[in-house]
This record gives sequence, C-alpha cells and structure tokens, in this order.
Amino acid sequence: MTQHILDTPVEYLKGIGPSRAEMLRKEIGVRTFGDLLQHYPFRYVDRSKFYSISEINSDAAWVQLKGKITSIQTIGTGRTARLVMTLRDNTGETELVFFQGLKWIADKVKTGSEYIVFGKPSLFQGRYNFTHPDIEPADEEAQMQQEPLQPYYSTTEKLKSRGFTPRNFVRIMRTLLAQTWKSIPETLSPHVLRMAQLMPRAEAFVNVHFPRDPHSLAKARERIKFDELFFIQLQLLRLKHLRLEKVRSRAFMRVGSYLNDFYHSYLPFPLTGAQKRVMHEIRADLGDGKQMNRLLQGDVGSGKTLVALMSMLITLDNDCQACLMAPTEILAAQHFKTITNLLGSMPVQVALLTGSTRKKERTSIHEGLLSGQLQILIGTHALIEDQVQFKNLGLVVIDEQHRFGVAQRARLWEKSTVPPHVLVMTATPIPRTLAMTLYGDLDVSVIDELPPGRKPVKTYHFYEKDRFKVFRFMKEQIDQGRQVYVVYPLIKESDKLELQALNDGIDIVMQHFPLPQYHISIVHGQLKPGDKESEMKRFVEKKTHIMVATTVIEVGVDVPNASVMVIENAERFGLSQLHQLRGRVGRGADQSHCILMSSYKLTTDGRKRLETMVRTTDGFEIAEVDLHLRGPGDIQGTQQSGLVGLKLANLIKDEKLLRMAREFAFRVLDEDPRLEHPENQPMLQHLQSSEFDWGKIS
Repeated sequence: MTQHILDTPVEYLKGIGPSRAEMLRKEIGVRTFGDLLQHYPFRYVDRSKFYSISEINSDAAWVQLKGKITSIQTIGTGRTARLVMTLRDNTGETELVFFQGLKWIADKVKTGSEYIVFGKPSLFQGRYNFTHPDIEPADEEAQMQQEPLQPYYSTTEKLKSRGFTPRNFVRIMRTLLAQTWKSIPETLSPHVLRMAQLMPRAEAFVNVHFPRDPHSLAKARERIKFDELFFIQLQLLRLKHLRLEKVRSRAFMRVGSYLNDFYHSYLPFPLTGAQKRVMHEIRADLGDGKQMNRLLQGDVGSGKTLVALMSMLITLDNDCQACLMAPTEILAAQHFKTITNLLGSMPVQVALLTGSTRKKERTSIHEGLLSGQLQILIGTHALIEDQVQFKNLGLVVIDEQHRFGVAQRARLWEKSTVPPHVLVMTATPIPRTLAMTLYGDLDVSVIDELPPGRKPVKTYHFYEKDRFKVFRFMKEQIDQGRQVYVVYPLIKESDKLELQALNDGIDIVMQHFPLPQYHISIVHGQLKPGDKESEMKRFVEKKTHIMVATTVIEVGVDVPNASVMVIENAERFGLSQLHQLRGRVGRGADQSHCILMSSYKLTTDGRKRLETMVRTTDGFEIAEVDLHLRGPGDIQGTQQSGLVGLKLANLIKDEKLLRMAREFAFRVLDEDPRLEHPENQPMLQHLQSSEFDWGKIS
C-alpha cells in the first residue's frame, strides 16, 4: 500500500505548473497532492433547488435562478464602468451587476439565451439585484443536478490573481481526485473501520469535496475528523506505552523522616481530600520504578506547591535531589519563599537560582549540587545551564510548563544518568478536550478543592457611574486593615494610549486616596526591574494601601492581606486572564472581593465573559466557557491547526468524536502496543509518514 501519489509535488497536477505551485505553497501551505486534498471546502451550497425571481425576499441567503437574459449594457466609463444585465423569468426580472472582467463576461453571455444564475441577492433602491453572480448556460443544468451540493473553497487575493478563484478550485479538485482517488491508501484497520462504522478513506475524500447528498457529506466529514483525532491519540498513547516500557526511573520505596516530620510537625493545615487523592497517585507513581510523567492541575490557591513539596520530600527520603523550574524570576522567588516558609526549621538545604543570582552565590550552588548537600533547587531557565550539574537528581517539577519549549525541558532530564520523575503543574485550568489532546500522554491529577478556611472570592460587575461607590468600598476595606489592587489592561507595553489610560487612572486614584492618609504603589512593564521589585516589596510589606498596576501582577504576587481586586476595562481582558487576576486575592482567611469595571459598550462575548466571572469561581467551568468563546485557537497562545494539525475536527464541537477516537486508540494499543499485527500496519505506516511534530504536544 503506497502513499507515493499523495506525496507528488502539486506542480505536476495538470493546469498548475511550478510558478503557481510556489504561490500555493506561500499562500496556503499546499506542497503536495495530499496537501491539496486536505484543502477542504469551507461551505457547500445547495444547487438542486431553483427559485423564481418573485420568491426573493431577503438578502440573507444564496439562491439559484433560471431565466433569459433580456438586455446587456455597459454603464459609465473607465474605472467606474459596470456591466448590467437583466434576467427575466415568468414571475419577474432582476439585475445582474458586474464591476470586473466586463468584456470577458459580455462576450460569454448572449441576450435571448437561457442561463442558470447563482448568487447572493442584495437590496438596492428598493429592488433586489445580484453582484458578480455565477452564470452558466442552462444546458449545463444536467451536470449541476448531478452535484447538488456545490463546494466553495477559501482562497486569497494573490491566489485569485493567478486564477485560483473558488470556481477554479472546483475544477482543480475534480482533476486531482480523478488522478488520485483510486490510489488513496486506507489508514485504519478493517476492525476499527467496522466497529466505528466509518466510511472508507478514499470514499470520504471524494464525498467531502463532491458529496452525493447531505448524508454522504456528513459521513465523509465524520471519517476525516475521526482520522485527525484518532492518530493524535494513537501517537500520544503509543509514546506513553513505549516510555513506560523503556524508560525506567528510580523506585522511591521509602517514606522516611523528611516527609513524616513535615506531615506531623510542619503542615500548616490538614490536607484537603483532593490533595490526599493526588498525593496517593504521586506516591504510587514514584514507587513503581517507571518514570512518573504527571500533570497536576489546580486553581490558584488550591495547594499545588504543597503537593510538589511533599513529593520532593519523598525524593529526599530516597537520597535524591529535586528541582523546581518556573517561567519567571518573580514566580521562582515566590516558590522559594513559600517552600522555605513551609519547611520552617527542617534540616533541608534549599537554594534559588535565577539570572540575577550573583556569581559567588552561583558558585556555591554549583558546588552544593555536585556534593549532594544542596537538596532542592528552585529557579528559572538558569537551571538548564550546562554548569548546573546534580549529584543525584530524582524529581523535576515544572510550573506553568506551556511557557517552556520542548528542548528546554529535555535538557533537565539530561541532568541525571537515570531519568528523573517529572511533575508538571499548571494553575491555568485546561478543558477536558484540550487536556486530552495537549497532554494525552501524561497522567492527569486535579486538585479541585480549596484549602479549609479559604472563602470563594465574591465578584461584582460595575459601570463607570458606580465608581464613587467602588471608591467608598475600597476605603472601608483599607480602614479595616486590608489592601487593594487596581489593574489596568496595558496590552502592549509600548502603546502610548494604554500607558496614558494607566497614568490617568493613577491620577484619579491619587485624587481620591491622597497622602498622607493613603500610600500607593505603581507597577507597570516600563519600570526598571529594580523599581518594579521595590514597589512590589512596599506593597508586600504593607507600606502601601493600594497597588495600581498592569497585568504584570497576574502571576507570582502573593499578598494574603490584599482583599480587593479592581479590574479596570475588564471587557478588554480574556476570561483566563480575569480568572488569574482574581486569584491574586482570596489568599488569606478574610472575605475577598473582585470588582469588574467596564464601559456600557460591551460586545456579546464581552458581556458573556463578565457574566461568567460573576456567576462562578470554578476555574474548569471558566476554561470551558473560554474555549467556547475563543475556540481552541488562542488557548495558551497557540493556533489550533499549528498545535495539533486539525483541519476539519474542532476540539469544542467534536468532543464526543474525540472521546470515541481516544477509546479506539486505547483498544488498539491494549491488544497490539507496537502495532505489529498485519491488520494494524496501515495505521503504523500512516504514523511513520506523518510530518507532524509530535514534540509540540506535552
């Protein structure tokens, strides 16, 4: 079974050639016959129904008419010239208007002849007309009836200039399918095809481009979507099978004095049920000798760092070292402070290594790691530098791992002759469908409870007219000894208008909270790092009452005494960012509040975001709404197609199909982990021939 014909460069397709092939490559990334086959129609129009001219009563839908051209005239000259035709049937008449290709169209159409016209009507001076409709002699009707669902292909202005109009794409696809469809290889085993009740692959390609009927189109799209989702899951689960089979790590059998002393004498509060469940999962992983590769999800403040520390203490109990890598210096310093505070007077050697660490201290850290005296290292990308060498690295914890590249993470694994166990943490709740695709080869643990004593943050939405009410509330909270954040959406650090908005906001806050009664910290991205740290430190040390800031405080500032978060222009923020900002308060025992300020001019999506924030504090519910509003494209700053190679499948709309595909992938690998059985060879060959970069996923 060969796939060679689909690997043929597209320039060898009749009517394309080298220069047009280069244009296809640059504009839409099409290089081969196979790429072109996967340039699917974005819309299908029903060409089986004919309307009469008198039935046209809306400009909302595409319609097909049949009638005689009774007049053709050119109106105006030069650039303003337009060609106007009158089409008449036995119920009335309408005008067809063309602004381009006038001579070519006029030569093609003859008065007195019957034509089929297809287009979108628009209302002009009380009458419907058609601008640039498709127009064909009526004797082609039989051919049109054979293909009632007409495909429409996306194109670009540059492609149109080289003849790649939506109409010409139809001709190109016919040529391509005539040349290839008998050679399109099947990629699924007969068993999967039969059990999943799927259309054969070659038939699916024919019907997705030129469907026989709506049912055939639905089955074709289902098959192609299934393939996209199934092979992602199959590869992820296969990699996991192979890793568990090949990669052995140290078995941490002992739970000794480090964990026991911490648990009985230093634990700040009883573990939640969720934390206990997650610790049980991690202990089982660490003890069985296979490399742990676990994703730990949990909202801001749910106690992930405590779980990570207890996992590190198990590592220490087994005479190994641990490290924690965070994406920013602020977050690394926050982890260092939290962990050293939790450990108290326990005899555990912990160090912080970032780009700012002085040379003398850096040398001491390197020596301590090599000797084994330094047991836990916390830091940023500085951890992956060549000079950083461990005596016995047993556990790697990575926080907000999507902020690191694959190569960066791999360099940490190389710090140990025996592969270390890996715990990946994220405070960004990931919807189930996205987690299955992004992290399909990881085991997933979720902390879905807040520690005891933590109260959910109350959230309110106010408009500008309510500002003085908000200021009064801020003063009441400050009088009670609390602190307040006021955050502005400085979207681009270089945007002068945004900076002006921040400066205007600071002026208004200063007018209503004057010295000497009130002190204000100001933090934004244009401050020098030292000044930023100084301003944050003043707030942390309770020397200031209000921090006016941009989103630089989104991650890594932990001030339990801060009980109010005011977010200005909240409609300008995404849901996940609003949720992260809200997570900056509610970190102490006091009731905390989040106030969303917005203008009256809200988009439908903007209103939905603010309503969601007011309604729930559940990060996973918020992530699901965010996924529906934004689509998978922008979640975690990546484009869906670039992320997982999906062209037809959609992680939101096709969740049911994704679950089915994952279930079939499990079944296949349970019976044949290496895909060695003869009937599974097509699936193995398809995986091996795929150009997708699997390193992009987890």
